[in-house]
Amino acid sequence: MTNLPNDKWWSLQEAVNRRLQLKKEGRTLVLTNGVFDLLHTGHLFYLSKASDLGNELWILLNGDESVRQLKGPNRPVQNEEERAYALAALEFVNGIVTFQSKRLTAEIEALGPEVYAKAGDYSLDTLDQGERKALEKVGAKIYFLPFLKGYSTTRLLEKIHRASGKS
Repeated sequence: MTNLPNDKWWSLQEAVNRRLQLKKEGRTLVLTNGVFDLLHTGHLFYLSKASDLGNELWILLNGDESVRQLKGPNRPVQNEEERAYALAALEFVNGIVTFQSKRLTAEIEALGPEVYAKAGDYSLDTLDQGERKALEKVGAKIYFLPFLKGYSTTRLLEKIHRASGKS
C-alpha cells in the first residue's frame, strides 16, 4: 500500500453513515459497480452518464480478491487503492466503497440506493439475479446506459501488448 490520499474512498460503515445523511437531505444516490482496472473512454462515458441520474454517484469497486475471482490470476493490473484513487479523481464520482466478495448483495442492501446504473452491455437477464433481487428489495430503479462498443479493458490490454512489440 502506498497510502494515496483519497477522501472519497470509504469503508462500508462510513458509506452507510454518509448514506443516512444523504437521505436526511433528500438527495438521490446513484450506485454502480465494477472493476475499473484501467480507466478508458468507455468507463468515463458511462460513469458521466450515470452521475446524471441523481445527486451523488457512488461506485462499489471490486477489491483485488474479487477481481481475481472474476477475471483470473493475472488481474487486476492495478491494485484496489490505485483504482480507487483514479476513480476519485473524477469530479462526477462522489464516493467509492471496495468489496471483496464476488457479489455485492450485502452492500446494496446496506446502502439502499434510489438508482442503480450499469453499462448497456448488461440487461435485466444478465445482471446477477441475487444483486437484482437486492436492488428490487430496496426499491432501486435500474438503468442500463449506452455502451460504447470497442472500449473495454481487455481490448486496451491487447492494444498495449501489441504496442510493446512483444508477441
